[in-house]
Amino acid sequence: MSILENITSSKDAIALEDKHGAHNYHPLPVVLSRGEGVYVCDVEGKKYYDFLSAYSAVNQGHCHPKIVNAMTDQAKTLTLTSRAFYNDMLGKYEKYATETFHFDKLLPMNTGAEAVETALKICRKWAYEEKGIAENNAEIIVCENNFHGRTTTIISFSNDPVARKNFGPYTDGFIKIAYDNLEALEEVLRSNDNIAGFLVEPIQGEAGVYVPSEGYLSGAKALCEKYNVLFIADEVQTGIARTGRLLATCGNCSCSDKHCSGTPEIKPDILILGKALSGGAYPVSAVLANDNIMGVIRPGNHGSTFGGNPIAAAVGMAALEVVKNEELANNAFELGELFRSELNKFIPTTNLVNSVRGKGLLNAILINDSEESSTAWDICMALKENGLLAKPTHGNIIRFAPPLVMTKEQLLDCVAIIIKTLQEFKK
Repeated sequence: MSILENITSSKDAIALEDKHGAHNYHPLPVVLSRGEGVYVCDVEGKKYYDFLSAYSAVNQGHCHPKIVNAMTDQAKTLTLTSRAFYNDMLGKYEKYATETFHFDKLLPMNTGAEAVETALKICRKWAYEEKGIAENNAEIIVCENNFHGRTTTIISFSNDPVARKNFGPYTDGFIKIAYDNLEALEEVLRSNDNIAGFLVEPIQGEAGVYVPSEGYLSGAKALCEKYNVLFIADEVQTGIARTGRLLATCGNCSCSDKHCSGTPEIKPDILILGKALSGGAYPVSAVLANDNIMGVIRPGNHGSTFGGNPIAAAVGMAALEVVKNEELANNAFELGELFRSELNKFIPTTNLVNSVRGKGLLNAILINDSEESSTAWDICMALKENGLLAKPTHGNIIRFAPPLVMTKEQLLDCVAIIIKTLQEFKK
C-alpha cells in the first residue's frame, strides 16, 4: 500500500494500526476520517455525534473555521523559532490568556502532562526559595483516583495498577489522600511542615466524572492558605467552559456570562490548562500563576523547543476567542442541566443505569454492573451502531462530553439515542 493511498475501509485502517503501532490504547472500532462541529464521519461515510470531544479537547467543535484559519494562516508565515529568539505572536497570546484568566504570568507548554510536570517543578522551587523548606524535602499532596497524565513522575502518585505496574522505580515526594475529604487534607497539612502544594482536579474526570461535595474546593483552598501551601488546579479536562463556567474552579459564581473567571469561588495559586486551550487543533498547554510564584522560574530552569511557538500562540488565542464570542460556557451550563434532567426522568424506569452525574457538559452514567464486566463497553458499541460515540471509564461508567457548540435540538436528539439504546440493550 502506498503511503499516499487512501484508506477506504475501517477493517484495513484498524489492521494497519494493529500491525505498525504500539498497542497502548483500546479504541472503539470506528475509523474516523472527517469532523465538523458536533459530528464525525467514518471512512465508510457513516455520520456520528461525537460525545467524547477527544477527552474535552474539542470543546469548540471539530475543525472550527476560526481556529483552523488561525493555524493555517500562521503556518504560512512562521511556524517555529524555539525560545532562543522572540517571536511576534507569543507575547500577544500570553497577554490575551493572562487577562482572560486573571493571572500575571503564563508558562507555555504543549501537552497536559507536560503542564502538570511544569506545575510540580514550579511548586517545589517556590517551596525551597520562598517558603523555606529544606532542599529535596518538599512534598505535594495528591488525591486517590487522580488522573494527571502518564509520565513516570505522574504515575508515581497514581493508584491505577494498569498505569503503574512495571514502570518503577517511582518518584518520591507525594502523599495521597482521599478525594473530597477536607479532614484528610488538614490532617496531613497539620502534621507535616514540608508540604509545598496540593494538586487536585476540580472534578475527577477519568475516575468517572466524580463531582466533589459543595464547598470542598473552597474549603481546600482555605486550608492551603492557612498552612501556606500552594493550591494547584489541574483544569486540563475541566477548564475552558466544559463545566458551564470558564473554569471549574469558578464554582457557582454569579457572573452573567460565566466566562470572566474574575470573581471565582476558588482562585488557584497555580492553574494548569491544556486540551481545549487549542480547540483540539494543535498541542497547546499552559501553566498560569502570579509573579510571587512564577518569579522563581529563571532562564535555564524549564523549557520546551515547541512550547510557545507561533502556531500554538495563534491557535490558543483563536480558541479562547471562540469560547468567549460564542458564549460556550453559558451553552454548556444550560445544556448540561437539560441533559441530566432528561436522563433523570428515564433512570427510574430501568435497572440498567444507577445514576447520572456531572456538571455542565461533563457527565457520566453509572452502569449497574461490576467494573470487570463488559456491559458499559457493549452499550458503547450499541450507541455507535445508533450514531453516537462514547467510551467507558473505570469499567462500568460511560462518560458523555460532547462539543460545547451543540444546540438544544442536537442534544435532545442525542438523549433520544442514548435512551433508545439503553431501552433496547440486553446484557
